[in-house]
Amino acid sequence: MPIDNSIVHQIHKKPDGQPASLTLREAELASSQALEQLLAGLIEAYNSKPNKAWGYFHEESGAYPFSGWLQQLIDQELDFVTFSSKASEQLKTLMEGSNLALGGHVLFIRYRQGMTAFMVIALLHHTEGVTVTEDLNVAAARHLDLSSLNMAARINLTEWKQNSSSKNYISFIRGRSGKRVSDYFRDFIGCVEGANPEEETTTLLQAFSDYVGEASMEPQLVKDKTKAMSGYVSGQAKAGEQVALEELSGVLDEEQPRAFYDYIRNKDYGLNPEIPADKRTLNNFMRFYGKADGLSISFESHLLGERVEYNEGDDALVIKHPPKGLVQQLRNKKR
Repeated sequence: MPIDNSIVHQIHKKPDGQPASLTLREAELASSQALEQLLAGLIEAYNSKPNKAWGYFHEESGAYPFSGWLQQLIDQELDFVTFSSKASEQLKTLMEGSNLALGGHVLFIRYRQGMTAFMVIALLHHTEGVTVTEDLNVAAARHLDLSSLNMAARINLTEWKQNSSSKNYISFIRGRSGKRVSDYFRDFIGCVEGANPEEETTTLLQAFSDYVGEASMEPQLVKDKTKAMSGYVSGQAKAGEQVALEELSGVLDEEQPRAFYDYIRNKDYGLNPEIPADKRTLNNFMRFYGKADGLSISFESHLLGERVEYNEGDDALVIKHPPKGLVQQLRNKKR
């Protein structure tokens, strides 16, 4: 992933209501292997986050100035250092309004992936670890903690500028429940939440179920198509990419590559040509799971009717060919 521009600033703030301060870097970061490794690790950590929202820019205003500065950067009316400095000042101001906000290093990277340009912005924190030194001593080692990334956004610059109707060119990490302490970060970007990944994925899975059901396909063909659908959607989610319905349709049926796509359009499920995928929703669709009274059962959906059977009359679940490890435990228990 070629890096066009990158810089890091630091916001000093504790979650105690005290004013924040800002330390600005005066020049862009130089290209280095460490920087490339940081970007790769950041993107991997970001893509793995299940709690992301998607959206688009608010109309530029005094409350939401970020998109205007970004446009000036693209038009070369602002250099990257000035753009990032203005943005960091705005982020600091918004953080001061959130008592729970914690300062950190603000990283800005503009990079390219194939023909697509992106901007990623992340608030990074350090963690303490240990290392073995060259003279074989154990020493403390401080490093960036990408595993706990919870304040970051990625903007598809190409989509933003080339598709004026798009509502999904920004993604950002959001809180899991309750009042979201990351609201100020969303407002800093100036993002209006558009597509809901959970709802969009649920609708897609419903459309898929309707499609294979109405076609009266043989069980094995349904299983094959379900596996192909799951593999494609999971791969897109892992890569941080949206699901392209037309591309998915081609994956499902090479001989009639538009069959599923046309089905969705004709039935008017309300899905955009590209939608964000939610891995948790997909996993729930692909597995049956239940837990109660000390019993926990989970199995892949395609096993129902084959190795797993449910007798509704007796309210009994029969499992054929259980895992060898489980069988051995049961045999040992009998002895």
